[in-house]
Amino acid sequence: MHTSQQTMESLERRSLQDVANLALNAAARFWFGVAVIGQLLFACYVLVFYGGAVVKGNLALWNKVLPQGYVPGDTAGNLAIAMHMLMAVIITVGGALQLVPQVRARAPRFHRVNGRVYVLFAVMASIIGLYMVWVRGSLGSLAQHLAISFNAVLIMLCSFMAVRHARARNLAVHRRWALRLFLVVSGVWFFRVGLMFWIVVNQGPVGFDPVTFQGPFLVFLTFAQTMLPLAVLELYLWAQQRAGAAGRLATAAAIGTLTIAMGGGICAAFLLLWRPHM
Repeated sequence: MHTSQQTMESLERRSLQDVANLALNAAARFWFGVAVIGQLLFACYVLVFYGGAVVKGNLALWNKVLPQGYVPGDTAGNLAIAMHMLMAVIITVGGALQLVPQVRARAPRFHRVNGRVYVLFAVMASIIGLYMVWVRGSLGSLAQHLAISFNAVLIMLCSFMAVRHARARNLAVHRRWALRLFLVVSGVWFFRVGLMFWIVVNQGPVGFDPVTFQGPFLVFLTFAQTMLPLAVLELYLWAQQRAGAAGRLATAAAIGTLTIAMGGGICAAFLLLWRPHM
């Protein structure tokens, strides 16, 4: 009887572990699916609006949504904006493809080539971003500029580490750094989604001045666009590798809740920020 009871308890624990594993995997897929949809919407907006202005030969249209987007006579700065936006589209699509397991398994050569392009453009975009902030000038406070620069430095660091471990064929470590790279490269997108979610929830700009684009909330958000996704990723990796059933279920619930909030931000950004210019 005692042995039978132990067997039953063991089966129950195993069943709970299976449920926890399924929940954690489902939460990760849910997050990735929502994020990819949101990023592709953003890529379409950038391509249609910024690319459309180039096709029309009216770069001044950029200034509708980007202060100092086009400055007459500033060839270097205008070219930097154009390259930054083009790279944003390529990086957004390429990054999503890099994380699809089926692409990685069935088209390994494409995965390697796309990965090299992704890393190269991510580093180039981060350098251009630093130029736009510190040389060309942009709205925001010094703290916001430092947060953006921190994001750019992390992009370079994660790029280096992802490539290093890929070349060493240490694929498990490479995967973790590739995930970190995907998140820090998506920082600008997280910022827009988070900002629109905040504005909709508060029914207007709270904690910042929409004219000067400065304020405590924006300082928080420019750091959170990098640190919050990375923290959630580390929580997910911990739950995947070390946590018990309770920890995995709690992590799955946290990721699911954040994904719903992110989805709300994506809807708000699309309807209020991107779609009107497409």
